[in-house]
Amino acid sequence: MLEIAVQDRSGRVGVRVSEDELRDLVRDMGQWPGAFLVLQRVPDLPDTYAQACPQDGAWTVEYRDGAPSRHFAARVTELERVAELLTGWARQDADWAAGEEWERLDLGPDPEPAPLELSAQDEEVLVAEVRRLLVGGYATLAQAAEVAEECLVDGEERPVSREQARQLADRMWRERVAEQRTWSGETDPERLTRAFRALDAAGITAREDYACCGSCGYAGIGDEAAPGARGFVFFHAQSTAAVAEGGDLWLYYGGFDGSGRTTAAVGREVVAALAGAGLTTAWNGEPDEAIRVTGLDWRRRLVG
Repeated sequence: MLEIAVQDRSGRVGVRVSEDELRDLVRDMGQWPGAFLVLQRVPDLPDTYAQACPQDGAWTVEYRDGAPSRHFAARVTELERVAELLTGWARQDADWAAGEEWERLDLGPDPEPAPLELSAQDEEVLVAEVRRLLVGGYATLAQAAEVAEECLVDGEERPVSREQARQLADRMWRERVAEQRTWSGETDPERLTRAFRALDAAGITAREDYACCGSCGYAGIGDEAAPGARGFVFFHAQSTAAVAEGGDLWLYYGGFDGSGRTTAAVGREVVAALAGAGLTTAWNGEPDEAIRVTGLDWRRRLVG
C-alpha cells in the first residue's frame, strides 16, 4: 500500500490505497469534467502534496514541496503518464518528476513568521489544547489549525490570527510526527482498530471517535450500519480526549433490535474481539454497563 491519502471530486478520502487503486482513480478522473485528485503523505506534512486535474484537453499535474515558493506544475498530454507521475510521487521515487517540464508557479512569498502574542498562561492553555487533539490522533492538520484559532476566542476578541494558528498547528504537527517515527511495532490504538475492523466485518457496526458525545452517537449510529448489521459499538470524541489524557477508553454498544439480550451478546462479541487483539477490558456483562478498555498506551499515529 502507498503511504498516501487521496481525495477525489466527491470528497471521499482513500487512505493507503494500492498502486492499482491509484491508477484507477486517475483513469476515473479522466471521465468527468471538473474532476481532480489531491494526494497527501501519511502522515500529512504541511505544504506537501501533489494534485492533478484535466485542463484544455490535457492534464495539469502540480506538486508542492514544503512551501508555496516550491510549487510546480507541468502540462501532461497522456492520462497514463499522469498515473505514472502520481504513483512515483506517492512512492517517493527519487526521479519521479524526471522527463517533464516543470514550471514554478508564482504564488507569492512564503508567509512571514507569525509568533504568538499571548500571555504565558494563555499560550500554555492553547498549546495544551492542540497537543491534546494531536495525541488523540484523529484530527487532520486543518482541524488542528481551526482549534488553535478558536481556542481562546472570547466574544469579539480573537487573540490568535488564522496565520498564527496555522503556523502553530504546523509546528506541533511536525513535532508529533517526529515523535511517532520513534515508535516501532503495532500500537494499542492500532490493535483497537484491528478489533473494530473485525467486528465491522462480523456484522457489528464499529466506529472510532464517532460523534461528539454519547447521545449524538446513539442517535446516528444506525445510519452507519450496513445491511444485516446486528449491533454496534463506538466511542465518541469525549472518550478520545479522556484516553489521550491517560484514562480508560469507554465503549458504547447495543443491538439494533433494542433488546437487552442482543445488547449483552454484542457486548460479549466486543470484549472477545478486543481480547483477540491483545487488549484488556473491564465489564460486568450487564447490557446497561459501558465497556472500559483499560491499560492503554495511547500512541495513535496521525494520518491527516
